[in-house]
Amino acid sequence: MSGDTDQPGPGRDRGLPGPPLRDRTNPLGAYLRARRELVTPRQAGLPEAGRRRVPGLRREEVALLAGISADYYLRLERGRDRNPSAQVLESLARVLRLDDAHVAHLRTLVADAPGQHARPRERRPAEETLPDGARKLLDSLVQPAFVEGRYFDVVASNALARAVDPRLDVGGNQLRDLFLDPAAQALYPDWANVTECFVASLRQSAGTDLDDPRFVELVGQLSASTRFRELWARHEVRGQRGTPLRIDHPQVGELTVNRERLGIGGAEHLMLVVYHPDTGSADADKLARLAPAGAPA
Repeated sequence: MSGDTDQPGPGRDRGLPGPPLRDRTNPLGAYLRARRELVTPRQAGLPEAGRRRVPGLRREEVALLAGISADYYLRLERGRDRNPSAQVLESLARVLRLDDAHVAHLRTLVADAPGQHARPRERRPAEETLPDGARKLLDSLVQPAFVEGRYFDVVASNALARAVDPRLDVGGNQLRDLFLDPAAQALYPDWANVTECFVASLRQSAGTDLDDPRFVELVGQLSASTRFRELWARHEVRGQRGTPLRIDHPQVGELTVNRERLGIGGAEHLMLVVYHPDTGSADADKLARLAPAGAPA
């Protein structure tokens, strides 16, 4: 798999680090526009006759299906009205085929709009610190394990995790590796699905806090990737769940592990990630062969 480090294209404002300006100044409008472009007329029960100049649904079609005026929907998408009622949000969610995670994100965008009385956002601490107890647990695990921060920075890792992927070291970032490092891309046969999951999770993790300096810096770096820009423009929102992960390791070949992500008490935004194979499987044998000397048995 080749690297993906081309220059920013039309999907990103030139010269602007981080998320596009419209995402930060009009997040509700950017979200509505992105999601309607993903719904086909057939999915919405509309005829597809004639040439269509826009992907997905037109603004007036969304308005018609949601039971609101085209002018009002236009005001919502252009950021002139940022306080739609709960009924309007429910109608838009139905038309745009939003699941529970996307509906929750939509409501957050409305609650956080300028002029709304949203609860103050807590800023991420300048440094993500792992509690001593969690560090001791990490070092005692016989499975590959590491701790990731809000934006998938590697805060800590054990020796077996680094044996599986040397990039899982303190200071690394999984997203940066997945999108910008050809060696990291080659490690994951299901790279396309993995990147889709990570970008949707990044959207959920960031929420409306699009001015967080670390977030802006990271998205600016990732925007060198065409794949990232395409996924980011879709405004997918989804949390990570336990799932099988295929790895094509240069030393032991292909193996499958179960990827679990667990919260750490007393450390907001930090998650313990554990790779564990099925007991007695060939994957478990391959993983054991990677264990460095002195690792917990």
